[in-house]
Amino acid sequence: MCSGPSMLPTLNPAGDIVVMERVSPRLGAIRPGDVVIAKSPTNASQTICKRVAAVEGDKVGDGVVPVGYVWLLGDNAANSTDSRYYGAVPAALIKGRVFCRIFPFSQIRSL
Repeated sequence: MCSGPSMLPTLNPAGDIVVMERVSPRLGAIRPGDVVIAKSPTNASQTICKRVAAVEGDKVGDGVVPVGYVWLLGDNAANSTDSRYYGAVPAALIKGRVFCRIFPFSQIRSL
């Protein structure tokens, strides 16, 4: 489940049930634009749902994403705690790539 305002308008703040696959992160196949679920880099007991904005070697602002890291952003920039706050995130914290929202039923679609 992904909840909170950071992924508006893609996901609902009250919570969406999503399906994720765990193969892409293990194969290093996470790409910019993917929505991922990861362990929070600031609180290991929480998970976050964010969009990958950049991967290792990509330029972000005045710097470059280090090897083994990704740059995660919420779709709702005005209300998202993300890499703009905590910096690059170790790719090892990514649990999976979200590929489909299955609830609410009226909004079933691939992501």
